[in-house]
Amino acid sequence: MAVILLSLFSGITQAQNKAKNSVQLVRKDGEKKVEVLIDGKLFTSYYYPESLAKPVLYPIISAGGHEITRGYPLAPRAGERVDHPHHVGHWMNYGDVNGLDFWNNSDAIPADQKSKYGTIVHTGILEAKETPKGAELEIGMDWVRPDGKILLKEKTRFVFSSEGEKRSITRITTLTAQDLSVSMKDNKEGVFAIRVARELEHPSNKPEIFTDANGIPTTVASLNNEGVSGKYRSSAGKEGDEVWGTRGTWVTLNGQIGSETITVAIVDHPSNPGYPTYWHARGYGLFSANPLGQKELSGGKDVLDFKLQPGESVTFKYEILVISGYQPNDQEMNKEALKFGNWR
Repeated sequence: MAVILLSLFSGITQAQNKAKNSVQLVRKDGEKKVEVLIDGKLFTSYYYPESLAKPVLYPIISAGGHEITRGYPLAPRAGERVDHPHHVGHWMNYGDVNGLDFWNNSDAIPADQKSKYGTIVHTGILEAKETPKGAELEIGMDWVRPDGKILLKEKTRFVFSSEGEKRSITRITTLTAQDLSVSMKDNKEGVFAIRVARELEHPSNKPEIFTDANGIPTTVASLNNEGVSGKYRSSAGKEGDEVWGTRGTWVTLNGQIGSETITVAIVDHPSNPGYPTYWHARGYGLFSANPLGQKELSGGKDVLDFKLQPGESVTFKYEILVISGYQPNDQEMNKEALKFGNWR
């Protein structure tokens, strides 16, 4: 009897350990989203309503239960910024694709200006599966001109995982040019981005004005800095606002939300064009890796002007880490980058 009970207890313990950090995908087609749950609680959602100019991951939630993404414009929260309505959760696009701006498109663009902007359209869920190490979601999307012509077909695989207080999102995106050549001229607006919560912004003491590729200015106001604690650090040792326009294999954004210490990191992959990437990381909460906008971000020192011929493809690989409870040091982040660099 003792042996039977011990065996039964052992089986229960193993099942409990297996369940901890388990990742589950829940399709909600009617709501245009796929929820990603960790231990039964929401981590993020792949969200693709027609009202957005591109599919996004929104929100992204830490192990401690705090949203690390800004609520506006989908679910505004008191005290947060309401600039740049195209900054929603996590997204991936670019500011100049055959002269069209995919980055800045949103429902705030006037109808008479829409001809300057492109849209990324969700075309289908290709695969959704849960594995012993997490969950994988493969999606099809089209990069579309205002006249409906498809410039790029996108296939993206998201890999979601959880280990203790560390959560990760790996994104592998392949873009394939269709029957036209595709030019992605150097532009600061891109590529792999997160708009973070107010608490993770840099404290600010003055309003600033930022101008997009179409010459449209956006004012970012100075706000109350209570509870605002974010600070960037790059693999090159740059910190704060000095990270913008520099290269690095990874950047961390360290801060505090309530009593939870949080690090949000983006890690580049050695196979990506323009590796190591330039960083379009702003203190007001835009956290972006931009390997394609080299001329704009380097002050003219480097030029890429990336192109794809009809039928040609390019693949981008990035990782987002959301770490709760501590801030990894440079050595730990270099290990994370090395591990991700071995991803195939």
